[in-house]
Amino acid sequence: MEQRPVTTPLSQLTMTISLADAIEDFIVDREMRRLSVRTIRYYRTELTLFAAWLGGGATNNVRTADLRRWFIDLGERRNAGGLHASYRALRAFFRWVWIEYEYDTRNPMLKVAPPKVPAAQQDPVTLETVRVLLRACQGGGFHARRNKAMILGLLDSGCRSEEFLHLNLGDVDVRAGRVQVRHGKGGKDRAVFLGRKALAALRGYLRLRPDAEMDDALWVSDQGARLSYEGLRSMVSSLSKRAGVPAPRLHDFRRAFCIESLRNGANIYALQQLTGHADLDTLRRYLKQTEHDLIKEHRRTSPVDNSL
Repeated sequence: MEQRPVTTPLSQLTMTISLADAIEDFIVDREMRRLSVRTIRYYRTELTLFAAWLGGGATNNVRTADLRRWFIDLGERRNAGGLHASYRALRAFFRWVWIEYEYDTRNPMLKVAPPKVPAAQQDPVTLETVRVLLRACQGGGFHARRNKAMILGLLDSGCRSEEFLHLNLGDVDVRAGRVQVRHGKGGKDRAVFLGRKALAALRGYLRLRPDAEMDDALWVSDQGARLSYEGLRSMVSSLSKRAGVPAPRLHDFRRAFCIESLRNGANIYALQQLTGHADLDTLRRYLKQTEHDLIKEHRRTSPVDNSL
């Protein structure tokens, strides 16, 4: 009687997958999903730090106790936000590992409680600061027009700075004001929009924009190369110095888009779509309302004044 070959379950074959090899496989998967360079760098940094602390070993030999000790140790050197960043990276990694290698044991991250992060809200750039920055865009030359278009575009689109810098000419409909964000956070596409004033500034810039060297980049230097993150931050810093105001962080424009849109009557669910937030809890951290906002809303909706 012919003897059937003995097959070994995949979970046993992969017992010796090292952390280092699994991290490389995971990074390849993230690259295939076309996540941003910044996100890929974040995953690699956090996972490599953990693997070095643990001293290597096989992926399915990592215990829940190891992970808890890692977060305790890391918590002595990082704030709550940095600790949660490591947690998110390891949670995504181990979830992927247990699916990819088909382990029949329990994922050790499942019992690790996420670190608590204070619900601190950061201030957006104020509209007065934006007005001052726009006045600092002096003249009608290339830099002045580009800088003005970028300041207005950041505020009016609500884009993350990296999404904004990765825009190409073909992503923008300069008549309708529709902007296609490709491969945003989480690899998701979405549409954002520019209003009348931002579009007028964009057209003024495009009339002087030099030919781009790479991918028909929308935002370029005077040599035609795609503007970098450092280039954008330097531009905002230089304008702020010229205007005599503290330089806002690039993400502050996105926060301002959220709160000013809300003040102007935007639906919170529409805001979630425009900003590309995965859930409303994340968006709520951007919507820091002042007491003046609350007074206006109460006057508008007071049950006594409006119903009796």
